[in-house]
Amino acid sequence: MNSDKLAAEAIGTFWLTFGGCGSAVISAGFPHVGIGLLGVALAFGLTVLTMAYSIGHISGCHLNPAVTVGLACGGRFPTSLVVPYIIAQVIGAIVAAAVLYVIASGAPDFSLAGSFAANGYGDHSPGKYGLGSCLVSEIVLTMMFLFVIMGSTHGKAPAGFAPIAIGLALTLIHLISIPVTNTSVNPARSTGPALFVGGWALAQLWLFWVAPLIGGALGGFLYRWLSPEPTGEVTGKAPA
Repeated sequence: MNSDKLAAEAIGTFWLTFGGCGSAVISAGFPHVGIGLLGVALAFGLTVLTMAYSIGHISGCHLNPAVTVGLACGGRFPTSLVVPYIIAQVIGAIVAAAVLYVIASGAPDFSLAGSFAANGYGDHSPGKYGLGSCLVSEIVLTMMFLFVIMGSTHGKAPAGFAPIAIGLALTLIHLISIPVTNTSVNPARSTGPALFVGGWALAQLWLFWVAPLIGGALGGFLYRWLSPEPTGEVTGKAPA
């Protein structure tokens, strides 16, 4: 049933946003034992890896509007489910950001001025990267993420290893781009924190919808061109 798939997507995206953004907000800079950039990157990868094995057989474990669009462009996902999947993913991310806010705001020095893991460019980029650099980064990295997803879930790929490849790909993506945009490659993940930060985060949110969706579509089309053999819809077996 589609309701099962949508619930799985909401829960999975909740876990990705809560786990990934939570590691950045709560643990990255914790005195003396902070997990730093490497730890945050690994946390995002682990959320996808764990959810892929948990709900991949239910919904395909997209957890990301760019992945859903990319798989549709790659011929692996029905277009009729694209919008419902995206709505479920955004809901999951918003709920995750709300729970994270309740927890993080309990710290005496908490402030939304610390970005709350929101994505940004220019003055709000961790490394002060400009709009052009951030746009290219998000498009290219999302494109390659879809390329890895399409390849690792192909019918001729080694069975059972797709979640590992996809989780490690997301880890690598964060290692590359946290200094650039705080890493989005996922419009839902970007939307949740932006709603709580408001102001600049909402004003810049457009980039983290436009660039990942373009990148996802390009990745889907690219892999479909490279390996046109159909392997079935990614709705309930191949985690992404």
